[in-house]
Amino acid sequence: MPAETGRLTRRWEFLRVARGRRKWAAPGLVLQARGSPVASERDSESAAQDAPFRVGFTASRKVGGAVERNRAKRRLRAAVRAVMPELAAPGHDYVVIARGATLTREFGALKDDLRAALARLRLRKSDVGRKSDVRRKTDVGGDVKGEGETKRQGDKAANGSGD
Repeated sequence: MPAETGRLTRRWEFLRVARGRRKWAAPGLVLQARGSPVASERDSESAAQDAPFRVGFTASRKVGGAVERNRAKRRLRAAVRAVMPELAAPGHDYVVIARGATLTREFGALKDDLRAALARLRLRKSDVGRKSDVRRKTDVGGDVKGEGETKRQGDKAANGSGD
């Protein structure tokens, strides 16, 4: 991997990214992402843009034995090396999780899976910083919150019931 790419190596780093709840599952891999704490500690946005992205790799025993897991992680590292330096948003941490199909999927399709996951999570260099990057949040009851009101409240207003 390029020198500007960092690695996630500690368990707590992987858990922190998983708690971020931004993930996308593709046939060949699962991509989890979260803003890096190193980037959030920086003073200016330009400094955060200069922060490298960091990547961690994991493969569970569902993928196979040790040989298969290592082969899957090698394939994922190669895909990340080919795709993410040009596309990944700086200042983010990524965890790439191997799936059973990681071993048998064609390498071009594996790279396409990674590109699609980055696009779906809106974490490409071209996507970060746009106003459309604002995501809608869901509260505990399942109501989708947008601009200060829940979807159910918006439906009530549309139906004419003011309560």
